Amino acid sequence: MIRVKTYVPASDWPAASSPIGTHLTTLIYNPVAGSLHGNGQLKVKRAAAILGGAGYIISLVPTTGPGTAGKIARAAIEQGASCILAAGGDGTINEVASGMVNSAVPLGILPAGTANVLATELGLGRDIEQVARQIPHCLARRISLGRLDCGSSSRHFVSMAGIGFDAHIVYHLSTRLKKRLGKGAYWISGFAHGVRRFPEFEIEVEGSARLVCSFALISRVRNYGGDFEIARGASLLQDNFFEVVLFRGRHSLPYLKYVLGMVTGRLSGMQGVTFLTGRSVRVSDPADRRVYIQVDGEYAGRLPASIVLIPEALTLLIPPAYLQNAPAKICGPPGAAG
Repeated sequence: MIRVKTYVPASDWPAASSPIGTHLTTLIYNPVAGSLHGNGQLKVKRAAAILGGAGYIISLVPTTGPGTAGKIARAAIEQGASCILAAGGDGTINEVASGMVNSAVPLGILPAGTANVLATELGLGRDIEQVARQIPHCLARRISLGRLDCGSSSRHFVSMAGIGFDAHIVYHLSTRLKKRLGKGAYWISGFAHGVRRFPEFEIEVEGSARLVCSFALISRVRNYGGDFEIARGASLLQDNFFEVVLFRGRHSLPYLKYVLGMVTGRLSGMQGVTFLTGRSVRVSDPADRRVYIQVDGEYAGRLPASIVLIPEALTLLIPPAYLQNAPAKICGPPGAAG
C-alpha cells in the first residue's frame, strides 16, 4: 500500500466543477486484462506510485475472477474509500461501475483492456501511467447509466448495449484468441460468422412503432470498439436519452457497406441504417430465436429484453477537455433520422 499523510473524507469533496482532491483510494485491477497479464501488472504499481506522489492513499486490490470487481468496489466504499479507480478493460470497468450505482463515490478509469471504449471516448489515451497523471486533474460529474433487464436479471452499462450481429460475435469469441490478437480477434470472428444469415428482430424506442433490424446499438458514447464513431450525437453528459442506431440486413453484403460507412464516417443517411433517440427500448423476436445481447463488450443475455436510462446513477472522473468539447445538452423530445 502507498501512503501519504493527508486524507480528505468523502464529505469534504470539492464540487463537481472542481478537480478531485486527495482521497483514500481503492485501485481495483484485473490481472488478466489485455495489457496487465504477466509483467503488465508492474504498470499498475507504477500508476499507483504516480498517484501516491500526487497525494492519494492507494490500496491495490486485484479481481479474483469474473463478477468480483463490483463486490470489491462495494466493500471498499463500505470501508470508507472516497475514490475508486478501475484498471482493466471495458468489462472490468462495467463490473466496478455496477457495484457503485447510486453511490456518491467517484470512479476513475485506468485503461488496460482490448478496446478501451470508455477511455477512448473520454480522450484519456491508452497509456495507464499517463492516465494516472491525469486523474488528479479530472472533475467529478454525475452521469446516467443504462440498465438492461433480461429474463430475471438486470445489468447496468456505462457505454453501450449491442443486440444481434455484434453480440453474436462477442458470444462466440474465443477468450484465447482475444488474448493473443486483441482487437484482431473480433475481426476474425466477425468474418468467420459473416457467412451465416442474421436473424432480424423487432425493436420499439420510446413506445414508437416497431422497427425491424439485425443489429441494434443503444449507446451513450460516440465511438464503437475504440476505432469508429457510430452514434455521433451521443454523450455521457446527456442525461435524458440514448442514441439508438439500427441496421437492417439478413446477410453479410449490407454489413460490408456498413463497415465502409463506419470507416468513412458516412453512416448517416445510408439506406438500411436508422438513427433514433430515446430513454427506453424494448426488443423482442417473435420467432424466439437465439438473439444475443452484449453490454460494454461482454455477453449479457438474449432476447426478449428492455433497456432504460437511469439518470445520474454514477459519479465519474472526467477530463476537463471532454467537458469542454462535449455536445450541448439536448432537452427536446426523442426523434429519428435516417
